[in-house]
Amino acid sequence: MGMDKKKQERKQLKSLYCELRRATKHLIGYTISKGFDYSPLFRFLEFPINNIGDPYSDPSYLRVNTLHVEKMVVDRLAELFHAPKNGYWGYVTNGGTEGNLHGLYVARELYPNGVVFLSDQTHYSAMKNIHLLRMPFVMVKSLSNGEIDYAALQEALEANEKGPPIIFANIGTTMRGAIDDLTQIRSILSHLKIKKYYIHCDAAFYGMILPYVPEGLMKPFDFRAGIDSIAISGHKMIGSPIPCGVSITKKAHIEKIGMPIEYVGIKDTTISGSRNGVTPLFLWHQLIHLGEKRYGPVVRNALTKAEKIVHFFNTRGIPAWKNPCSLTIVLPRPSEPLARKWQLPVQGEQCCMIALPRLPQTDIDRFQKEFVADYKRRNK
Repeated sequence: MGMDKKKQERKQLKSLYCELRRATKHLIGYTISKGFDYSPLFRFLEFPINNIGDPYSDPSYLRVNTLHVEKMVVDRLAELFHAPKNGYWGYVTNGGTEGNLHGLYVARELYPNGVVFLSDQTHYSAMKNIHLLRMPFVMVKSLSNGEIDYAALQEALEANEKGPPIIFANIGTTMRGAIDDLTQIRSILSHLKIKKYYIHCDAAFYGMILPYVPEGLMKPFDFRAGIDSIAISGHKMIGSPIPCGVSITKKAHIEKIGMPIEYVGIKDTTISGSRNGVTPLFLWHQLIHLGEKRYGPVVRNALTKAEKIVHFFNTRGIPAWKNPCSLTIVLPRPSEPLARKWQLPVQGEQCCMIALPRLPQTDIDRFQKEFVADYKRRNK
């Protein structure tokens, strides 16, 4: 490579770095954590780490992997989500979408004629996964706060004559941070005398928040509530430079899927086969090495921060609101330039910002000032 070409490449990389640095400073509307430090793990990037197959299976012929670390991460989260002891299985995914796909895939194999019931506030990836798996579905309307409409769900279940219901529950919706009440959903299933069903929980962001909410404020959202599988994202609340997640399922269900792969000497019960072997190290670093107990104070501080942000906007005549135990603050839709600058997701007449734990107060102050000015200009 000539000197001019090397110089051009360095210039391009510097420009990209500066662009990403600027964009990260204005990242306030999406559930993507920032401010983490994985420098102690940089040395592992020199290896072609490939986590192929089942982390709970026999050792693979391919030994350049972190499957034992992956298993430690799943074990810790299974404990956190009250999965049945020795009765769960899981793996580190490429993100929440893959975790949701895996949950639906397991449900379909368990109930080939099952019907998916989901709300109109469910993450778009659910419909993509449903189409990929060619599963019949029923879209149920939602309540004004973003939860599934329980009366509408009961009505839809009563009308269902096709097969066992597969409930796709939202543990924190994208735009409103709404959490479907699993106790109420289970009560409906019991009332209708439905004995065969499957409940999958999309807990992408809130799965690592709700376990640390002060006791008594939140109803069970995990395996204590009788669910069959749950998916979280690793790059959201935990934080990672590479998108990742974790999928956990009841072990008995996994026996319905998977196939042995002779040339690597391992069984594969995952979606993607070859998987990132670095992301389990990131999750291990945050959850186990640094200590997962620190999340309690962090979550409580973030909830207090969210309350203060809502109060700030309300006292200035802006109708901001949030659900209980939520870090998602719903605001009126701003101007297009402001939405793009601060990377705010918009839907209809609303947008949202996220009171992420590592979000600097200086960024919040600048955003609030600009949002108030923008709102006043638009509502003169």
